[in-house]
Amino acid sequence: MAKKPNLLFFGIDSLRRDHMSLYGYNRLTTPNIDKYLKNGTVYSNCFSSHIPTTPGYANMLTGFDCFGTDIVALRHKGDIAPNVKTLAEILSENGYATTNVGFKNVSGRGFDTYIDYEGWKADAGDGRAHKAENLNDVALPELERLASQEKPFFLFLRHMDPHSPYLPPKPYDKMFYQMNEFDPDNHSLDPVMAFKPFCDYFATWFPEGCTDKDYIISQYDSAIAYMDTCIQVILQKLKDLGLENDTLVVFTSDHGETLHDHDCYYDHHSLYDPTLVVPLAFRFPGRIPQGARVDDTCRLQDVTPTVLDILGIDTGINFDGRSLLPLAMGTPMPKIDEFYITECTWMRKHGWRTPKWKYIKALEPDFHFKPEVELYDLENDPLEYTNIAELRQDIVMMLDKKMNDFIQGREKEVGRTNPMHNNPNWHGLNIGRGFLSSEEAYNSLHIGSPGAAAKLQQK
Repeated sequence: MAKKPNLLFFGIDSLRRDHMSLYGYNRLTTPNIDKYLKNGTVYSNCFSSHIPTTPGYANMLTGFDCFGTDIVALRHKGDIAPNVKTLAEILSENGYATTNVGFKNVSGRGFDTYIDYEGWKADAGDGRAHKAENLNDVALPELERLASQEKPFFLFLRHMDPHSPYLPPKPYDKMFYQMNEFDPDNHSLDPVMAFKPFCDYFATWFPEGCTDKDYIISQYDSAIAYMDTCIQVILQKLKDLGLENDTLVVFTSDHGETLHDHDCYYDHHSLYDPTLVVPLAFRFPGRIPQGARVDDTCRLQDVTPTVLDILGIDTGINFDGRSLLPLAMGTPMPKIDEFYITECTWMRKHGWRTPKWKYIKALEPDFHFKPEVELYDLENDPLEYTNIAELRQDIVMMLDKKMNDFIQGREKEVGRTNPMHNNPNWHGLNIGRGFLSSEEAYNSLHIGSPGAAAKLQQK
């Protein structure tokens, strides 16, 4: 009996689709990934419906939405919903050896082996974060070990380079920036450093005296380019081991990133599209089309069903997501253009997105002092800067009904309350309730250091 295909899965944290040259970004941030995926299938309209990390990876690695997993919050308490299997558990049952590098979290449950690496702090020597090299130091030997076994393998790699702090090593740090980041006449970082919840964290990794927001954005882009170079080393190792034609390779992300967008500085909260849109691509010679681009809307909950379909594994599980392989093969599928969106990172909001409209409703006051209800015309205002909720109450009411009808339907299907209404301690403050005012949220929430940021995800 032929050995089953292997799975190499790049589940990159905080990677914005629109900052990848793969998707047309004007900076050459992902040349190696671009070249590699010329022989793969790229999905151009994939969304992470449930923000941030913990629910995003839960959707990605189970095939279920937030009602199916019962996970919506970064600081999730407890396990995944009963009877839900992770991709690692499914593949283990099908004879796979499984290893997870960099993500020991409830949403990454079920791997045989977990390997950690330094993906947060700067190196003491040069003050820069060699995240992808640190990952390679442990991932390459593990790839060799897995390749030497009789079993097929599933190797999951959580790269952290696009996640703050953005500290790419030299010479990448100046790759996309030739200005003066200390220009005294530039005040674009003034509001950032005045933002009490995050300013102490920023002060640990922004260059002292830096004034230019574009420098920070360039560091994000440079971190992606640095990661891309390191990923090529892994892909070359796969080829050198003679496994390139026997391995499904997946590229995606748990969510995007807010850079200077909407005053949600250098993080991944909010329900604006910079956070929701994510890359998704597959490569497996002979099994999926080469050079295909798929424009149909898809979501992270579609990833696990697609992976299993490509690998030829029938589980009998009724996933919330669906296999995207037929779309890659040119077979039309019913369009899913409208969907429920949630965020429970530093604020608790949900909403409804259509190709035309973005509706956002706050379930409690947020620390950005934003209005309770937001509505954006995505066709005429794709950057979502003009809130027209007051002007178009008819659209607000229509979308609110769509959202609530969907919620009620899913609650009935799963037999549980919407998890957005069942996480009073989502903020981790143990006060037993949500925030009563934006002032309370602003004065209560705080990131002090990269170490503190890392601990938020160690669940």
